[in-house]
Amino acid sequence: MASRDIEKLNQISDQINNDGGRSIAVKTDITNLDSCKNMLNESVATFGKIDSLILNAGISMWARFDRITDISLFNNINEINYQGSVNCVYTCIDELKKSRGQIVAITTAQALIGFPNASAYSASKHALHGFLETLQMELGNTISVSNVYLGWIKGTNLRANALGPDGKKIGASHHKHSSRAIDIDDCTTKIVQGIEKNRIAIFIPSFLRFIPITKLFFRKWLFRKITKVTSQEEN
Repeated sequence: MASRDIEKLNQISDQINNDGGRSIAVKTDITNLDSCKNMLNESVATFGKIDSLILNAGISMWARFDRITDISLFNNINEINYQGSVNCVYTCIDELKKSRGQIVAITTAQALIGFPNASAYSASKHALHGFLETLQMELGNTISVSNVYLGWIKGTNLRANALGPDGKKIGASHHKHSSRAIDIDDCTTKIVQGIEKNRIAIFIPSFLRFIPITKLFFRKWLFRKITKVTSQEEN
């Protein structure tokens, strides 16, 4: 497991090991290529190979584009959501080829369609989606690529850490999740089940699978629907 927060990682790693699993915690900044290389070296030294790379790091936002006062938030979000994932894949690609392994991107419906108040976030996820699709074409059956498209998930700190129009974390003042949000335990169970079945696309909740076809044939209706639902999340 890799993160900048080594204390929390150690807590989770200890729990896994105490429950009969096997894990290591490696302090990692995915925006730094050398840090990603250290993550790889520690993993291979411990486990001998890399079977799966799960891309789960991310930072969100909540601000209309025309109200952003610090445009550097685009760089900050892109550096983590997109470039950080590219760094991890670049570092692990040779090991994944050896094991004919799997890349799993924990992404969002916003990789498929834009959302109000999330211009930089949607852009970074669109970029990651395009990158991974290209890998699928280039690598064929050498490495499998799975995308987990999530809706709103409650029980995480993603909203509290979201960036506001000034480029700073919104914190506790951010609005709470509505009843539309999926509980984190239900979400993780569905993710694990999808990974075990090696599914190419995992949609949570399942109705998100209709976004591509609806966008193609009912674009205006879908845009109005998303705008309405997003505005309700602010209340």
